[in-house]
Amino acid sequence: MTALKPAQFLMIPGPTPVPAVILETLGRHPIGHRSTEFSGVLTEVTKDLQALGETEADVFVLTGSGTMAMEAAIANTISPGDKVLCLITGVFGERWAKIAQAFGAQVEKLESASGTAVDLGQLANRLSADKEKSIKVVTITHNETSTGVINDLRQIAHLVRKHGALSLVDAVTSFGAIRVPIDEWLVDVLITGSQKALMLPPGLAIVFFGQRAWAAQATSKSPKFYLDLARYKKSLSANTVPFTPNVSFVMALQKSLALIKEEGINKIQTRHLTLKTMLRTGLRSMGLKLFVDDEYASPTITAILPPGKLTVADIRKGLKEDYNIIVADGQEDLQGKIFRIGHMGYVFERDILMTLSCAQAVLKKLGCERLSEPTHIRFAGS
Repeated sequence: MTALKPAQFLMIPGPTPVPAVILETLGRHPIGHRSTEFSGVLTEVTKDLQALGETEADVFVLTGSGTMAMEAAIANTISPGDKVLCLITGVFGERWAKIAQAFGAQVEKLESASGTAVDLGQLANRLSADKEKSIKVVTITHNETSTGVINDLRQIAHLVRKHGALSLVDAVTSFGAIRVPIDEWLVDVLITGSQKALMLPPGLAIVFFGQRAWAAQATSKSPKFYLDLARYKKSLSANTVPFTPNVSFVMALQKSLALIKEEGINKIQTRHLTLKTMLRTGLRSMGLKLFVDDEYASPTITAILPPGKLTVADIRKGLKEDYNIIVADGQEDLQGKIFRIGHMGYVFERDILMTLSCAQAVLKKLGCERLSEPTHIRFAGS
């Protein structure tokens, strides 16, 4: 007989916890994707996503992951041989470069030290030096999941627009949690996924595609079929889709966006900033060191260095076995060097306090020396 345990709780950078009402929606029988009912849902979802992104750009909901949305962004804006400048602050910035290379681009990388943000001065100098305007696209990771760094997207996108290149933005772990006014910030293409602040399981890729991007799409010679956004635009004009979508997930996205509207996007953004402050304050008060400085610390992901001689593996194992709380390891070069706690989407102050208390207990059990009590934590209403 299996022993009774507390429910597993995800405190990772994604997938994130899913509200019960969304799980219930996913459990219903699907409707026909060519039905009038589905057309109405698609129209509502499209308008709500545009409102959340503060944009008049076209938005497409594809069946797939955030990486597929990145590939769609590249495939629809470049031709083989085009020069793409990739701003790299971690694993997902590097992923842009790998995708662009797969489509035959000449990739140039502008890399930042691990745990730091894009150097705006360095970027401005590189773009100013491109007198021939050979750089066609600049890829940007707004919120770098692998390190917990958030980049100054507004400033970056304005620099790119001044140069004349297209900006392609990965906002997978920022969209829905942080204000990202796509049109105001002059972003040309922005992608996100369902499994982060939108509070769904993995399964939907979302692409915002602006007018300058359409001009590039018209001349793009990259091969594409399923990811040809022109097909989606034509179908969307008739309130339908070119291929069979994940109907159940689109219905769940409708519910998620309704929940977001009900809470209010301003309150959601404030909540995420509060969670970040609570977690970072609590961790520091325990004597733990954070991987990223406050200046560019993500509102949705926090990376922590293991104390003393303790290992990331032991800390993660302790949280899972003793409390069924899941936190993430570092990725690639940072594997085993940091552990990461996600605080986005369906996460609240209670969850931060629970995670801090359980982390303290685990660290004490593991023999962590000089561990302090997690004090000085402030609630939003305090």
